[in-house]
Amino acid sequence: MKKLAVYCGSSTGFNPIYQENAKLFGQLMVNNGLDLIYGGGAIGIMGCLADTVLHYGGSVFGVIPEFLDKVEITHRGLTELHVTENMPDRKAKMYDLADGFVALPGGIGTMEELFEVFTWKQLQIHNKPIGILNTNGYFDYLLTYLEHMVKEGFIQSLHKDLILVRDDPESLIADIHRSVS
Repeated sequence: MKKLAVYCGSSTGFNPIYQENAKLFGQLMVNNGLDLIYGGGAIGIMGCLADTVLHYGGSVFGVIPEFLDKVEITHRGLTELHVTENMPDRKAKMYDLADGFVALPGGIGTMEELFEVFTWKQLQIHNKPIGILNTNGYFDYLLTYLEHMVKEGFIQSLHKDLILVRDDPESLIADIHRSVS
């Protein structure tokens, strides 16, 4: 395990705990020898995480599609920046670069990217670890919905359990490492 793709928001949210945990997660990534693959932004949780990894001496690989590079604040101080033609190419590039995936708090894009790699793991397209950092209970409703899907017979419990869910950054990093050992 060398490179971790992290899906997270281009906003910081209203509660400062989201940024605090993103910073701690970034520091722990560096301490555990993990490079960051992410969406390439300089703002929100994304920018906070990238800046933290860089601050502690880690490598950060941003992947952003051309149309977002023109309208978002792209981080220009990364180890490497990949500009793709479109969103599907961005997601494919992030998937190819990553040895595992984690979702931090974010919006619709974060959910979409998380569910894509989750679906692929369920279909056995890959066996890379997937984690959720459930800061401040941010993902509680999503986890309840996954339980509802199991209860109603639309997914199996074993598929729901393909995602490692932890409330603190230390536990998530440790469990991701254990899952590939």
